[in-house]
Amino acid sequence: MAIREVGTMSVIVGGARTGIGKFMGSLKDVPATQLGGIAIAGALRNAGVSPDEVDYVIMGHVLQAGAGQNPARQAALNGGLSMNVPAITINKLCLSGINAIAQADQMIRLGLADVVVAGGMESMSNAPHLLIGSREGVKYGDWNLKDSLAFDGLFCAIDNLGMGESTEKYNSAHDLTRE
Repeated sequence: MAIREVGTMSVIVGGARTGIGKFMGSLKDVPATQLGGIAIAGALRNAGVSPDEVDYVIMGHVLQAGAGQNPARQAALNGGLSMNVPAITINKLCLSGINAIAQADQMIRLGLADVVVAGGMESMSNAPHLLIGSREGVKYGDWNLKDSLAFDGLFCAIDNLGMGESTEKYNSAHDLTRE
């Protein structure tokens, strides 16, 4: 999304998204940073905003293992932005993209930026398996891989529940419903 200040408020002036594929489907070889770049370029085009006008990029990305340093920077470059535009990657799990948009709004309302690109990107198909402890080695016995999709994305590290179960538990404890 491209967000711009209008008076004392910020507004969303354009958005775009990529196609949604199924796990290990037709998009399995496309990294999240490339998908993010496609969305960034599309949002700027839809908003009529030149890449030169962008002051900052904030992108949410949960499954960062194997994606390389600062995936938001990679997505910004893939989206046609200059290396001079600052970019940060945030990880707040399922809230990463919306939190990126909230941070963009804050930057604009505080006068720190006029145009901020914000959103989220992900590729579950590209989440690698992890070999935890491999730097020290295993003296004897089997070595188990951890699926970063489950370990970093779908299971809560606090209560060891699936994210859906964790959400339902939280909703019940606080009497929250979908209405």
